[in-house]
Amino acid sequence: MIAMNEFNEYFSANKHLWNQRTLVHRDSDFYNLAGFKAGETVLTPIELNELGDVKGKSLLHLQCHFGMDSLDWARRGARVTGVDLSDEAIKEAEALNKEMGLDARFVCCNVYDTSAVMRFL
Repeated sequence: MIAMNEFNEYFSANKHLWNQRTLVHRDSDFYNLAGFKAGETVLTPIELNELGDVKGKSLLHLQCHFGMDSLDWARRGARVTGVDLSDEAIKEAEALNKEMGLDARFVCCNVYDTSAVMRFL
């Protein structure tokens, strides 16, 4: 893992903050989780136009939060792995993935550790 011990205090505080925000965001009107579950997209026209057809392609989504964008790409046929520092966000993403019957993968780690963690998956 990354040798950034002097930053661990900041990483820990950031993780704590995002764990709290995840639960608020999940239930907020801004994220519109109910609409997403009903089939509405959360992706912007720019994202859709720039990436085009993703069916069968692999996508690594760093800082995926609780997975809505990642899962939107999975609905479009991409093989998606979402990474986030927040264990609460990853828990929510995995639950949403299961509920929606999708096949995305979610990994909890600091983005600085992504390459090291992904080698073991």
